[in-house]
Amino acid sequence: MAKRTTQQLGSLKGDNPIRGVPTRAFDDLYHSLVTASWFGLIARIALAFTLANLIFAAGYYFDQGIENVHSHDFMDMFFFSVQTMGTIGYGVMYPLTSAAEVLVTGEVIVGVSLVALTTGILFAKFSVPHARMQFAEFVTISPYNGNPTLMFRLGNERASQIVEATVRVVLVRTERTSEGVVYYRMHDLALERSRSPYISRAWVVMHRIDESSPLHGATPGTLARDEVELILTVVGIDETSAQNLSARHRYDHVQVRWGARHADLLSERPDGGLRLDMTEFHRVVPTHATPTFPYPR
Repeated sequence: MAKRTTQQLGSLKGDNPIRGVPTRAFDDLYHSLVTASWFGLIARIALAFTLANLIFAAGYYFDQGIENVHSHDFMDMFFFSVQTMGTIGYGVMYPLTSAAEVLVTGEVIVGVSLVALTTGILFAKFSVPHARMQFAEFVTISPYNGNPTLMFRLGNERASQIVEATVRVVLVRTERTSEGVVYYRMHDLALERSRSPYISRAWVVMHRIDESSPLHGATPGTLARDEVELILTVVGIDETSAQNLSARHRYDHVQVRWGARHADLLSERPDGGLRLDMTEFHRVVPTHATPTFPYPR
């Protein structure tokens, strides 16, 4: 059975790796537009307006019912369509025939609808809250109050705080049933503290590795054999916008540092105050205390 991490399974693209699910061109169009990059969204909007104007310009061109345009000049028809859809109305060009009047009426309806839709999509994209959470590069396992403890470090990159934050850690590994079936199983890890009144620059999340822990007796070899992943999710409320925020980060088993801890961020200044050094956020340092069970190094 080939290994596929949850990160890989969540980002499979290209040759439609999911079988049995029909896909259509406009499935979940709103979601795809809101989640697109700003450049991609503006390009799609510009393309939609251009195509709509080209279609109506072709109708004006075949009807030849617009006053003050050069005979058989498609560009004049196109710019008349742009003026009509944009409700600019310079007054130089205007419809003469009934067919042109019908086209103008239809174009006004299409133009107003496109403007309303694009305005809503742009506002939705602009107003979607994005958590700027920072996650330490490595997970550490080291003694804490005499117990081996799995530790994660996370923080908020924004100046505003995330209030009523809740964190959850899930361990994913391959397991084999007594029938010999291999499957991926998720285990919730019990945390020393899963809630915080606020998250500012840094928070260390801890899981005690005792007899009830899925990591009890684990080694780097067993983590690699079981293809272990650790998924950390954070949910909270941005104190500035009062909107819900969420963030997720995945750690592979090779990102677990045994017999180490995260470097201290706080240091004392000569005047007795404290200094927060965020350059130490990702650094880990070895521990020298005797652990309660052997840590492979």
